[in-house]
Amino acid sequence: MSQTTLLEEVTSWSPETCGQELMSVLPKLVSMYQNTNNWEESIRILRIISEMFLPHLRVSDLEEECFSKVLPKVAKVFSSLMDEISKQIGELSSQNSELRSYLRNILQLMIQVLEVLSGVIRLLCAPDKSLTLGSIRSLPSCVLKLLKDTFEHCKDSEAVYCGRLSVVADLLQGLFKEAYTLQKGLMELLDKTAVENKISEEEISDIVIVIHSLLEICTVISNLDVALHANTWKFIIKQSIKHQALLEEHLRHGDIVTRLCDDLLASFYSSCELAEEMKQAGLQEAQCPEYKLFQKSAKMCRFFANTLVHYVKEFKAFLSKSCGRFYHLYLQIFSKLPPSLWSAPMAIPHGLELSSGTLTAVDVLVTQLLPCRAFVEVVLAPGQELVPETLFPHCLLLVSVVTKLRSQPEEVLCLWCEGSRFPEETPRPSVFQAVFRSFRRCSAERAAPLLVPGVMMNGQAQSQVTLHQHVCIQLCACVAALPASVFPNLERSMLEAVLQPDTQTALLATDIWCFLARFGTAELCLHHVKLAAHLIKSCPGESHHVIHLGLLLRRLLFLMTPQHQMELIEKFPPGLAENQPVWRHVLLRALSDDGRKRVQRDVAALASDVVGGWLEKGCRLGELEQVNVALSSLLVVAGEEAPECLLSAARLVKRLWPRICAQQVQKYPAVQQTVKLLFSISAVTLQKLDSSDICQALTCLSFLLSMACPDHVLLAGLDFLASLGGLFIPPEIQNQVLPKLCSLFSQLLGQTIWPLHQYALEAFSRFAEVTNHEEVIAQSLTSEGTKTKVVNFLSKKVNGEETGEARVKRLKEERHIYEQHCARLENEEEELLAGLEPCSKRARQLTSEEEEFEKHLQMAESTLAALHSLAKRTPVPQWASARLRELQTLITQIGTAGPPRT
Repeated sequence: MSQTTLLEEVTSWSPETCGQELMSVLPKLVSMYQNTNNWEESIRILRIISEMFLPHLRVSDLEEECFSKVLPKVAKVFSSLMDEISKQIGELSSQNSELRSYLRNILQLMIQVLEVLSGVIRLLCAPDKSLTLGSIRSLPSCVLKLLKDTFEHCKDSEAVYCGRLSVVADLLQGLFKEAYTLQKGLMELLDKTAVENKISEEEISDIVIVIHSLLEICTVISNLDVALHANTWKFIIKQSIKHQALLEEHLRHGDIVTRLCDDLLASFYSSCELAEEMKQAGLQEAQCPEYKLFQKSAKMCRFFANTLVHYVKEFKAFLSKSCGRFYHLYLQIFSKLPPSLWSAPMAIPHGLELSSGTLTAVDVLVTQLLPCRAFVEVVLAPGQELVPETLFPHCLLLVSVVTKLRSQPEEVLCLWCEGSRFPEETPRPSVFQAVFRSFRRCSAERAAPLLVPGVMMNGQAQSQVTLHQHVCIQLCACVAALPASVFPNLERSMLEAVLQPDTQTALLATDIWCFLARFGTAELCLHHVKLAAHLIKSCPGESHHVIHLGLLLRRLLFLMTPQHQMELIEKFPPGLAENQPVWRHVLLRALSDDGRKRVQRDVAALASDVVGGWLEKGCRLGELEQVNVALSSLLVVAGEEAPECLLSAARLVKRLWPRICAQQVQKYPAVQQTVKLLFSISAVTLQKLDSSDICQALTCLSFLLSMACPDHVLLAGLDFLASLGGLFIPPEIQNQVLPKLCSLFSQLLGQTIWPLHQYALEAFSRFAEVTNHEEVIAQSLTSEGTKTKVVNFLSKKVNGEETGEARVKRLKEERHIYEQHCARLENEEEELLAGLEPCSKRARQLTSEEEEFEKHLQMAESTLAALHSLAKRTPVPQWASARLRELQTLITQIGTAGPPRT
């Protein structure tokens, strides 16, 4: 019987006949199929085998008698059909009807192949079929190859067919639909297929190949069909977990989670783009097409996030190499969502809808990864080169870790809190150090200020809090739950944060330190206060270290018991000069009555002794630093406004102002500090000063304005000017004082340096609120521009107020400048501590007579320079010209005077 005759005869057989002739005819049909080179005939024979004879084969014979012999040829036929399309497609056009029909026929043949295989799978999925993996071993690999080729062809169809896609669009749609059905059927079949207990290595390999092949298909179909994409992932995860004990050592876990992360990010970015488009278009209707697309995309985000969490939960032990991917996934998601400064602009409801499911799943993922050393090392790796948009997410991640540590076992707590301890470990800081360092780098977010959801309070809804508050609350909550073994690392981290140059980070560490002091014992608080005091004494100069440690000391004093405060006073007696760097940083109202009186008495007495000794020794410049330290402590005491202290401070001010040479301010930092302190103390003790002292201070300030005086000295001078508002100037000196006041305010209000200008406005407003000399107010506003600025300031009117977008843009640009500034401060401190600064030269030694000449000449030069500056701005009165001529004669007489006769 010929091949054609056999095929024609078989097609007319009944099912019973096919069953009876199965063993004799099936081998012939298989042989005919393998030997034919005609596509149409191959598919015809394949259909006959699958539809008429396959139903009669026993399950145990499927693989050996049919699948292993037929399916390899099926794959070759399908591949040859696709190759033929690639060869002929270049000539396709709407006018070339013959080629058009030829290509359409090939696509129809491809559809028929997929239909035949779908029929085979439907047959095998029948309830009466009990399948094992070995009985259908060749089927999954063949089907998966065809599916991948089909989906790739559909995905690349625009590129393959170029502008001729419309010619075959209907068939491509049918091809995709049939492939969709085939894959869905294959997954149902594999889900139904039983895996025997004594499974072979080959069968394990087959399951792994199926999962990895479907993973490759996921890469292809991610942009083709959302439902198919999601169902494929569900099957991959389900099969991986179903056969976990068999597959966990064979699966490419890294590839699976990487693909999951990529798909999650792709859906997430798509959702962000849709939300941004809706916001820009002003679309508010929930029924618009764009919103439905957004909902679908956001749903896929939640699906991928939950799928990732599920997979990581089951295979966490095999995912250490993927921890870096999880870490960057967290940063990328949080950088694009509000309240990040780099988030995509979107309406609040859209942002909440997108973040509600995704962020919850990502948070669970972080919880699962906490015990993983690789994740710890990635998150805490020192020197990470994070881009600006990931700095804030990195800080949030660290705070999230701190929040979760409370419920973790001790070994996990130590892993995060101890840092690396041995040279062979990957270097890493403790999580507390990492939080402070990360917070410091979020300068733009702190300045904005950026608001984040706060904690639930008494069942009330979450309120918005600043990043500082958020970090502080979570760290304090963690401190309350930490075991004692972790406290040394916490203390080191807080001290490191206090000693670095960023003041707000130091303030954050101080806030947490104060919580620790209140939460701990009184003895612990005393220990910390003594530590801060010792460090203040050991720090050189006026560094940021001293300022931040002083802030810590000042606040901790309020938390000490009266007995411990007296113990501190005995440990650091305020009557000793060496302890003055400590006491100039305290607030006396923090002390008990006995302690406050002791400190006031000792500090005032010491200041009087130091200043008196300096004056008696001839006011040597090299010893002025000791005077400054004493004055700093005296300023703290005088600020409490105790009558005796005010009187003592006023007496010292009266003795020092005549000894100040304003010309030395620009050249000597020690003199700058002295003048600054004298201005501040004069402002406090103003009611105890004489008119001559006030005139000397104003004359000095006038001279300082005429040269390049440091800003911090002028700021202290502004405080002094503001304090003069509460003083009634006696009539006999009003002609001397009031014009100077007008001139000084006029100059300072015209400053172009914005901190000075702003502070001048504040000082002038404080002066104007209480002064009885209203003529000073009008005469100080010498220009319309200055008058307008003062009026706007008093009325709180802002011209050209910065928009939110412009402010965020500016803060982003300034972030780099701020980091450079902090780095420069740190470098300067390192050089200073390393002894790189050259030793100061020894001051020139003068005789007592020469020192007297030097002192009086400096005073005269300072006064004459101030008069010269005033003469440049205001015509010299006639009476003043006469006085100046008399002074000129006196100067000539002094210069020509001979030594006294003996």
